[in-house]
Amino acid sequence: MNEDIFNMEIRKFLKVVGVTSQREIEEAVRAATKAGKLKGTETLKAKVVLNVDGVNLNHTINGEIRLG
Repeated sequence: MNEDIFNMEIRKFLKVVGVTSQREIEEAVRAATKAGKLKGTETLKAKVVLNVDGVNLNHTINGEIRLG
């Protein structure tokens, strides 16, 4: 295994995950705020589930996103 290529591929994947996730969260929060479902002062619970086939990886990351 080429460690440099492996590391670069992981970073590219995580960049896509990060950018896409941020955009989706922002759009969902804005829509919920506009619809009156959120006040904009809440703290939202968030969860990401990471699965990687071939290495039996299943990892859950829990966190919170504070709006105000």
